[in-house]
Amino acid sequence: MAHKKGGGSTKNGRDSNPKYRGLKRAGGQFVRAGHILVRQKGTKYHPGLNVGMGRDFTLFALCDGVMCFSGKTRKKVNVQPQAA
Repeated sequence: MAHKKGGGSTKNGRDSNPKYRGLKRAGGQFVRAGHILVRQKGTKYHPGLNVGMGRDFTLFALCDGVMCFSGKTRKKVNVQPQAA
C-alpha cells in the first residue's frame, strides 16, 4: 500500500506580486504636490529640488511644477515650480 497521497506537485504553487517599479511621470510633465515620480529599489534616481524621498526610496513631488532631470554621474529628479 502507498504511504503517500498520489497528488500533483504542490511545491511550485507560489509567486510574488509585481512591484510596479519605474518612472511614473515623464520629464517635462506637470506634476502636483504629492504625486509619485519614481518607484525604485535603492537610489537609481536621487531627489533634487522640490522632491522628497520615502523610506522605500520612492520619489515624490513636494510642490506643483514641471518634472525634469539633471546630473550626469548622479541622476537627479527635480520639480521646477510654476510661476504664478
